[in-house]
Amino acid sequence: MSQSDSAYKKLRLLRMMDVIKLTGLPKSTIYLKIKNKEFPDQVSIGARSVAWVETEINEWIERNIQNRKSNCS
Repeated sequence: MSQSDSAYKKLRLLRMMDVIKLTGLPKSTIYLKIKNKEFPDQVSIGARSVAWVETEINEWIERNIQNRKSNCS
């Protein structure tokens, strides 16, 4: 198995309720932040279904934590 194969196996898609639970943001704020390019874009997973890549959401959370730390210095 190549490295790219193993990387894909680690990817996980999150639905809106999971993103809300992880970020603490309401649905309307998530979509506003997407519109303003302040939040990861969703991935279409069906005709009327979207999800988010878990690693992108975790990176967004980590960036916010880092920004908080740098703003406190």
